[in-house]
Amino acid sequence: MENIKSVSAGMPVRREGLRLFSGVQKLIKQSVVIVLLIVFWELAPRIGVFDPAFFPPFSDVVNALWGLIVSGELFDHFAASMLRSLAGFSLALLVAIPLGLIIGWYPLARELLNPVLELFRNTAALALLPVFMLVLGIGETSKIAIVLFACTWPILLNTIAAVGNVDPLLIKSARSMNVPPFKLFLKVILPASVPTIFTGIRMAGTGAILVLIAAEMVGAKEGLGYLITYSQYNFQIPEMFAGILTIALLGLLINQGLTVTERKFSKWKQQVND
Repeated sequence: MENIKSVSAGMPVRREGLRLFSGVQKLIKQSVVIVLLIVFWELAPRIGVFDPAFFPPFSDVVNALWGLIVSGELFDHFAASMLRSLAGFSLALLVAIPLGLIIGWYPLARELLNPVLELFRNTAALALLPVFMLVLGIGETSKIAIVLFACTWPILLNTIAAVGNVDPLLIKSARSMNVPPFKLFLKVILPASVPTIFTGIRMAGTGAILVLIAAEMVGAKEGLGYLITYSQYNFQIPEMFAGILTIALLGLLINQGLTVTERKFSKWKQQVND
């Protein structure tokens, strides 16, 4: 009996160990290509594959990045870009999710607004950048507005699709139990829509940075986009690549953060699957 208890007690530890080993193994596999890319980046300019003046080794880029961090210059540009992107992204969430839920839930709203949605969903945000700058100026307002426009559509369209693709059996079951419409929407439609809505949010999160960087390259005096353009004009190529590397890392962090948030909001679905 004691042997059975000891074996049972050891099972969770063994399972946790296997899970940890599997996680480490997966991390190693995912890191192999990145490590090879960094090695290639370091060696290619040194052996003459690329001109070091235009494509510096990875170590030079890291040194330039460290210099920008120590001087505080990178933080100033980073903070400016983050404030703009977060402002536009937050406004897009406040606008797109409620509007998407309404359009997805009410057929009349969908019929009335669908032509407008089809028109603007196929319009590239950067194509409208000159319009935003002419109307709103070259200050902060135009940059936040272009991020708002770019982020709204993936969130809005995914929210509409999420509501429309909810399992009809769930809705029928809730209605058969005489669940009030508001409670049906709150307890059934909204939770079932969360995964698809977060797909749009993740797309918008990474898109917010990319659109903003392009806007900062045109008219700005600070920000990561300005840092890249300024470094290019002054032939500070390692600093330019340091700015590009910062944007890539920032996009990765935003995507990972939104993924973790999505898992927290979708715990009920994981429990059902288990």
